[in-house]
Amino acid sequence: MKKILLLTILSFSLYGFSQDQDSLNLNTIEPKTNGSTFQGVKYGVRGGYTISHLDFDGNPFMANKHRNSMYIGFFANLGMSKTLSIVPELQFSAEGASAEPLNLDYIQMPIFFRFRFSEKFHAGLGPQIGWKVHKVGDNLRDLGFSGVAGVEYKINYAIFVDARYIYGIQNVFNDATGISAKNRNIQIGVGYKF
Repeated sequence: MKKILLLTILSFSLYGFSQDQDSLNLNTIEPKTNGSTFQGVKYGVRGGYTISHLDFDGNPFMANKHRNSMYIGFFANLGMSKTLSIVPELQFSAEGASAEPLNLDYIQMPIFFRFRFSEKFHAGLGPQIGWKVHKVGDNLRDLGFSGVAGVEYKINYAIFVDARYIYGIQNVFNDATGISAKNRNIQIGVGYKF
């Protein structure tokens, strides 16, 4: 009986010793890096002042004065590397010309490819699609396509100021009207990253 008890204790001791050695070996293995350059996601808001006008082919059929209004939106900054991030946005922007029939209010979705030139200075460009939301059946297209280019200056870790130029690449009028005009906008604003 003593021999069986001694053999059992010795077996558990050897098993415990082998476990301790295995755990020591695991602690000496270097962790592997996956080589990912993804820098994470930051969310934020931006808003400001829009200066908009319509660029007509030929003479405009009515007064074509600038429309000065506002924009506001939300974004996600997806850091792909230390120098490149992709910034999808969803924003409201009041555009077009100042005459009421030429007012164009859009819900827009730009996809901004943002490049970091220094800690404070960033610039980018990308496509934008807009959906006209304020009226229907007015001989103006419901969808608009644009190109966006802009610069951004970082004030601190959360607040930045930016300026963008939006160049409409599609006629805002339906083809049946025989009128051709494209949207041109400047946005100047401020943003906050959470």
